[in-house]
Amino acid sequence: MTGASVLYITYDGLMEPLGQSQVWQYLAGLSVNHKIVLMSFEKQVDWENETEKSRIKAEVKSKGVIWVPLRYHSKPSALATLFDIITGIVVGSYQVVRHRIKIVHARSYVSSVIALSLKKLLSIKYIFDMRGFWADERIDGGIWPKGSRLYRVAKWFEQKFLLNADVVVSLTQTAVQDMCSFSYMQGIQQKFVVIPTCVNLALFHPAVTTIKRHADDFVLGYVGSVGTWYLFDEALRTFIALVKLKPHARLLIINRNEHDFIRERVTVLGVDAAKVELKSAAHHEVVQAIHQMDACVFYIKQAFSKRASAPTKFGELLGCGVPCISNSGVGDTESILKGENVGVVLDSFDDAAHVQGVEILLKLVADVDVKPRCINVANQYFALEQGVKNYDQIYRELF
Repeated sequence: MTGASVLYITYDGLMEPLGQSQVWQYLAGLSVNHKIVLMSFEKQVDWENETEKSRIKAEVKSKGVIWVPLRYHSKPSALATLFDIITGIVVGSYQVVRHRIKIVHARSYVSSVIALSLKKLLSIKYIFDMRGFWADERIDGGIWPKGSRLYRVAKWFEQKFLLNADVVVSLTQTAVQDMCSFSYMQGIQQKFVVIPTCVNLALFHPAVTTIKRHADDFVLGYVGSVGTWYLFDEALRTFIALVKLKPHARLLIINRNEHDFIRERVTVLGVDAAKVELKSAAHHEVVQAIHQMDACVFYIKQAFSKRASAPTKFGELLGCGVPCISNSGVGDTESILKGENVGVVLDSFDDAAHVQGVEILLKLVADVDVKPRCINVANQYFALEQGVKNYDQIYRELF
């Protein structure tokens, strides 16, 4: 193997859904040309799943990746995180020396505290894979109070990450523009690379056979969470506007753990429950549900932190040939939907905006070219293979 030796650090567990759908998908591809040591922090509830643990260990070993699982601690919050960071620095230093690591690749902020320490201690290259404005997400999501000491500390570390990283990876071009405008970045020639949340398009692809439905039928889809960042009530209002134009329309919601809340909101907003189908689906089953959709809706709270976001569902939907209706102010979603003509963007949520958005969406879905256009855009922006190539290039340049 002539590639780089890399220590990849993730504070999310490899056994978590995110670890499987995102972290591992990239590393499995990168392991073909590079020596990968993966250090993750696993939650106790996941670690106790012996069947899944054995499966993941076998899969990781088959790719030649060295997995170093550490225990994740959550209480008391700040002290537990500090303990994990110190553990990560100690164990990470040992892995760097043992495996002659040349690059440390950190996913998000907590992992980057460990990675930056290793860079300073052992003079290795450091990749800050930021995944979003984490500290601002804590404020915007109501997890931390505005002006809190934790926020100030996190933003101080963010500055150190941006100034000391050899490469900064961002999910969106919008976030890169924001970071370049920071006062402390003026005159700094930092290398930024945009790699959005990529999708396995071998899984998320159009249906092989098309289900024939009546011309008046229309299925609007909703995939994923309805809490914190998502404006679910507005999605329901879009469906209400749709039903006025398409009386036989249905709403198909794919969600895992918030069914009671969803039913409550459906009732409160006066949506006909008979027109709503609510289902749970494992990751590999989601694609089958998407195949039933004519279009999909998702609205995300407008906040500074969301300018750095790239919803995973976006690439999955486009990969299946499904156009979307969303809102402005969320990462690069708006520019892709408008610029590539694969969806509709609402600038406000008044009744007129919902109606106008639905009218445009219906015309778009009727366009015979929209499905192949969505697929092409998914391949252009969100293909896992391209994401792996981009990371591979970063590794080779640093190595």
